[in-house]
Amino acid sequence: MQDLVRAAACPVPSQPGDVGGNLKLMAEFAAAANLVLFPELSLTGFLPNHPTGDHETWLRQALRFARSTAQRLDGPAVRGLTALARSSGALLCAGLLEDAGNVLYNTQVLAGPDGLLGYWRKMHIPMFEAPFYNGGGVPMVAETPLGRIGVNICFDALIPESTRLLAVRNVEIVLFPFAADPAIGFREWAGGALRARCQENGVFGVAANYVGRVEAAGIAQEFPGGSLMLDPRGRECGPELRRDELQSARAEPEYLYRFRRPELYGSLSGSFAAPSLPESSASLCPEGATGPGPPAASRPSGT
Repeated sequence: MQDLVRAAACPVPSQPGDVGGNLKLMAEFAAAANLVLFPELSLTGFLPNHPTGDHETWLRQALRFARSTAQRLDGPAVRGLTALARSSGALLCAGLLEDAGNVLYNTQVLAGPDGLLGYWRKMHIPMFEAPFYNGGGVPMVAETPLGRIGVNICFDALIPESTRLLAVRNVEIVLFPFAADPAIGFREWAGGALRARCQENGVFGVAANYVGRVEAAGIAQEFPGGSLMLDPRGRECGPELRRDELQSARAEPEYLYRFRRPELYGSLSGSFAAPSLPESSASLCPEGATGPGPPAASRPSGT
């Protein structure tokens, strides 16, 4: 990681289907820092998904809108973001509804002066978004002049394994783009999970939430905005992310990532059988019992 990285989290009121207008909004902030994060789906605009009327009619209209506004990774949205990065000299991270051919993805891209540095597809798709795009695969970590950067998109950040997939690839800075409209404030809603993700993996975190009103396919949705920056101890910090702070946090006796025991975690993915007592201990169990855990027939198979 570079000795000092200046980061900025910039909620912008992007509008669905208006890539050109959304890029103009981003241009106002492109030179705000070395590393600038814009929210989830900020390039193509968020598609509102809380209909109150005829659901089937809305869904068909919304799916057509999604298909007509989705962008390929080599399309004008990413090219426009790269042009902004080139003119500002910064690394810019923004989201788009990605046209991957036969399916769509909710994708975040990282662009620099020399082009596309990485892209991440949202892995865990919540209920209201499931009709529109598919879940992505294992996320990459981009090696950049500023450091090793990864992304967890919105709902992904609430699931611990998402950030751990980046940590095992030695990520240093994790970007958390959101499009969330919680009943409570964004910081109160997301802060606990984000602090945990940064502390348990020893990484810097930068979060930006969507802001403003969006309208498409006959419905609207409001977003409160909000941003958050966290150090590798899970504490709020300013825009200056320092390499010596990363090293200091990872030198702490309670640096949690160091205590991982991946050899124990196979059962989390169902690849190992649950443990059981040896046959010689059967006499210790009540009559009819088979030892600790569920009955043998319901245990995961494997060797």
